[in-house]
Amino acid sequence: MKLNSRRQMKKRPVKGRVKNFEEVALGFDEKEALEEAKRCLQCKKAPCVKGCPVEINIPKFIKEITEGEFSEAIKTLKEANSLPGICGRVCPQETQCEILCTLGKKGKPVAIGALERFASDWEMRNEKSGIRTLDKKSKTKNLKPIKMAVVGSGPAGLTCAGELAKMGYKVTIFESLHKPGGVLRYGIPEFRLPRNILDREIQYVKSLGVELRCDVLIGRTYTIEDLFQQSYKAIFIASGAGYPKFLNIEGENANGVYSANEFLTRVNLMKAYDLHYDTPIKVGGKVGVIGGGNVAVDSARVAMRLGVEEVYLIYRRSEEEMPARREEIEHAKEEGIKFKLLTQPVKINVDKNGWVESLECIEMKLAQPDESGRRRPVPIEGSNFLIPLETIVVAIGQVPNPLIPSYTPGLKIGEKGNIIADERGATSIEGVFAGGDIVTGAATVIEAMGAGRRSAKAMDEYVKKKLDNR
Repeated sequence: MKLNSRRQMKKRPVKGRVKNFEEVALGFDEKEALEEAKRCLQCKKAPCVKGCPVEINIPKFIKEITEGEFSEAIKTLKEANSLPGICGRVCPQETQCEILCTLGKKGKPVAIGALERFASDWEMRNEKSGIRTLDKKSKTKNLKPIKMAVVGSGPAGLTCAGELAKMGYKVTIFESLHKPGGVLRYGIPEFRLPRNILDREIQYVKSLGVELRCDVLIGRTYTIEDLFQQSYKAIFIASGAGYPKFLNIEGENANGVYSANEFLTRVNLMKAYDLHYDTPIKVGGKVGVIGGGNVAVDSARVAMRLGVEEVYLIYRRSEEEMPARREEIEHAKEEGIKFKLLTQPVKINVDKNGWVESLECIEMKLAQPDESGRRRPVPIEGSNFLIPLETIVVAIGQVPNPLIPSYTPGLKIGEKGNIIADERGATSIEGVFAGGDIVTGAATVIEAMGAGRRSAKAMDEYVKKKLDNR
């Protein structure tokens, strides 16, 4: 087997896929998965595992695929990861587990993410319910299950809840929206993460015994103190970072300017693209998306599917500095997104009716690296130009919503509104843990899951210690 003979997933043709929200990447079939899995060297020290935030036994599940033991492969995955179908689709394996793959030193790394997706998809196709419940014997030495609360049903919350349930705790997830999933549902488009996959993964977590309560806004419906009063012994806050950042330029309050959060929520969660749903979204003929991360690329690709004439992705650095996944950047290019790189917006021009008319920008050049490690963009004097637009989506990042911290006395927060927590999620309040974007700011799905898993272990130890000291 050649080192460079890495299998590539098939994908839907561009001409058809830009007209709907069907999944773009099609996954491996059985033959392709077997061929790719056989490339794994089965390293004894397994450097790939060190790059996985949830510590999946990667060589083991891949070996099980090579042996045709697909049911065992998904079991191995779920021992560490309750959401393999999601991770196999949206996690940046290329910068985590795959970048450490031994094969990658002289050739191309094993397609670990694609194999994880294959195992999960195989389970969905071949097992009646697609749900594998695990042994839920309590480790708390208590006859009556101990109650644990999780705030938020995004990747960190679902992971923490699943791990706690496997330990034998009675877990309740409190979700503020009417459907669970958090950023997985409102932030990631269906063409990257189909909703039937998300719903199935959530159902798996529920099958472990987790109760899910939607339309409950912690900080308003209940406070953190209220949850303790309701006999929850420990609480994990995983409310994410859904508070949008803006450019603070003239004209930003015009009609036709969206935050990426609102834009994607309307389309992904509220199905604005479907005429059967009463969720209006006005995009016009020309859309500009400002930003260079995954959220910006997602927004641009969503806009293209809404039938607009032109979509511009406007980013102040070069493509090399873009934080979005390479795969998604290439998909965006294939789909006709126009990249306006080394471009900084300076003003939004508005027509007499208060709607976006154009975006004034200035050209940039790259100087020495800044604190992020990327080269700092510097304006080129006198290079201003206009881009005619009808809609602008601002996708330059999110920060944590201040609701929970503002209603939780004694909870320490950082300068950017993030909850301060140690590496295991412990906060300044005893029994309160936090993880995911509410602590780190906007990051990846798998990093949030890793935080949820670490906090579940810490919460288990915290409760056991309290029981031993009684």
